Amino acid sequence: MARRNQMPMMQPQVIVLKEGTDTSQGVPQLLSNISACLAVCDTVRTTLGPRGMDKLIVDSQKRVTISNDGATIMKLLDVVQPAARTLVDIARAQDAEVGDGTTSVVLLAGELLKEVKDFVEEGMSPQVIIKGFRKASELAIEHIKKLAVSVDRSDKQKFRELLEKCAATSMNSKLIGSQQEFFKTMVVDAVLRLDQDELNEEMIGIKKVSGGAMQDSILVDGVAFKKSFSYAGFEQQPKAFDDPKIVCLNVELELKAEKDNAEVRVDKVSEYQAVVDAEWKIIFDKLEAIVATGAKVVLSRLPIGDLATQYFADRSIFCAGRVTKDDMDRVCEATGCRTQSTVSGLTAAHLGTCS
Repeated sequence: MARRNQMPMMQPQVIVLKEGTDTSQGVPQLLSNISACLAVCDTVRTTLGPRGMDKLIVDSQKRVTISNDGATIMKLLDVVQPAARTLVDIARAQDAEVGDGTTSVVLLAGELLKEVKDFVEEGMSPQVIIKGFRKASELAIEHIKKLAVSVDRSDKQKFRELLEKCAATSMNSKLIGSQQEFFKTMVVDAVLRLDQDELNEEMIGIKKVSGGAMQDSILVDGVAFKKSFSYAGFEQQPKAFDDPKIVCLNVELELKAEKDNAEVRVDKVSEYQAVVDAEWKIIFDKLEAIVATGAKVVLSRLPIGDLATQYFADRSIFCAGRVTKDDMDRVCEATGCRTQSTVSGLTAAHLGTCS
């Protein structure tokens, strides 16, 4: 009876954590989180505005980046503290949704945390603070709705002027701010060429070419991709076409090198010859199938070897291998073709065309 009334023995607390792990909780941890976020804000604070300063950042791979774009800097900062990493996520979300104002949202979040710090030190419950923030956000959204301007798309000229103003505003704080008159026209032209319902910005490709001035930038009304690795025979291929059929492939058109650990045992020279002939037959069958479609432009995401390059050159066909996925997607979108992973059964429906 006496044993039952005894207090149960307290079990020793076992914490399975790595040595050196920060186990602080409660108010000290909240204040630590706020301080970490404010440290990140101080890093990007000076980049804001038309007179914002550029930051020079060297990453772990010793790559140097000079930028005053909030989102770029936030990506390059190797932030480890979990609460401060949330600020990085805020900047990325803003960049993905709006494409501008990345520094502003980080600084706004930092200022709100700075105001809250005193309340946390006084012992106010975080739930009460969050309740206040929710109320404030509702009021802010209501006020924004009052300030909102409706966009009239019926007048093309006015709509374009509005787009150019928006483009110029977001360029103010960027490195191309001095050339915004030149670039705002180019940007608006590019966006207006997109499908206006989808507005898939990935269909706008940016190709960087070293050297030259900013004004040397041009907008290509079509699809441009970097010259791919070329073999002998590339020079003999025609480079201009009228209404050509285009085929996009994900097929390797070259003789494959044997794998290091592959082993083929043959007893007679004729057997070895049969293996070689089979290889050549496979690639020539593929090439003949492509030529039979009537395509004049052959693009592939995988390599197109010297044999295929020469074969196409003899038949006045242009080919390019190792075209990147993004460029291939743009070609497909613009010309109406579909990327094929085999050359058997190619029909006119799979091909694209352009003027």
